[in-house]
Amino acid sequence: MAVREPIRLGMIGGGQGAFIGEVHRAAARLDGKYLFCAGALSSNPKKSIESGKQLGLDEDRIYETYEDMILKESKREDSIEAVSIVTPNNLHFPITKCCLDAGYHVICDKPFTLTRNEADQLVEIANRKNLILAVTYNYSGYPMVRQAKAMIKDGDIGNIRVIQAEYAQGWLSEPLEREGHKQAAWRTDPEIAGIAGCVADIGTHAYHLVCFISGLMPTSICADVSKFVEGRKLEDNANILLRFDGDATGMIWVSQVAIGISNGLKLRIFGDKGSLEWNQESPNELIFSALNEPSQKITSGSPNSKIETSRVSRLPSGHPEGYLEAFANLYSEIGDSIMNARLGQLTETAASAPSGYDGKRGVIFVESVIRSSSRGSVWVNL
Repeated sequence: MAVREPIRLGMIGGGQGAFIGEVHRAAARLDGKYLFCAGALSSNPKKSIESGKQLGLDEDRIYETYEDMILKESKREDSIEAVSIVTPNNLHFPITKCCLDAGYHVICDKPFTLTRNEADQLVEIANRKNLILAVTYNYSGYPMVRQAKAMIKDGDIGNIRVIQAEYAQGWLSEPLEREGHKQAAWRTDPEIAGIAGCVADIGTHAYHLVCFISGLMPTSICADVSKFVEGRKLEDNANILLRFDGDATGMIWVSQVAIGISNGLKLRIFGDKGSLEWNQESPNELIFSALNEPSQKITSGSPNSKIETSRVSRLPSGHPEGYLEAFANLYSEIGDSIMNARLGQLTETAASAPSGYDGKRGVIFVESVIRSSSRGSVWVNL
């Protein structure tokens, strides 16, 4: 097989009415590194078949169940090489394990699994079988996020003192889960979502960005979670304090009951020489403030942008890049790793692409937040 031939990609989940499935497919298409050719696109067999036809898949590669897809694809000469998993949380572990056991690379949506033990098992299988295991913390694909990471690594803001992150949405301010809203229903159901609601759904994104950009890993956290909507089974708001090695401290606010906010992911990092500020709703701008100097706005292609930024910038300076392009950057980096694996080369994902280890850290974060809050908001070690 030629190294640069498109990666034959299968998808599990992401059928009709699933926003994130189309995002994954579009991201995979953008650089021509993948060929979407098989799918088990819904837990409803009829809907899976209808979705596959609508997307133009060959009828003999549209499957009613993921087990059927993996069994039948493994017998084909042109079998899929990788699987994108875009199902509700409770299915991530069994499907990923099944795919890895069959020898397929996996690109899994977050949160990675429901428990730390599940995450450990998947990482071990991927390592033993030398397979790519990636988790789509897609916000790490933005050019200005890569710029911030490079500036911190180069010492532009000095030693980090304080990190503040927030991910706020308002869409669950009412009990949509009791009004037939499918996306709200499974995200607030502990049987499907796991032990956490907004912390797992969007808090893991904020947590990953904190660690990815700063290069620091928290040593302990203290959390207070709330269920503001009456009768809701899982939390819809959380305030989380973090302590890092050295003197650095941090705070993450996560909410899905923040009325008036659509998708407010923000990050501010303060060092002893300067600070950085990034807002996902204005993703092409990074604000850099050096000590005793005027603040600067950095954009892709500006004179003070880093080489790490240009690598993931797709358009000339001044042209806005957004959510889909960031998602595609991860798929592109993961694709390069899968193509390298064809040659038997080291198969760890690119340093900037989130791996199973990052997914596992997210699971540990979720478990620790819930444990801290349930014990009266005490500090717990990570």
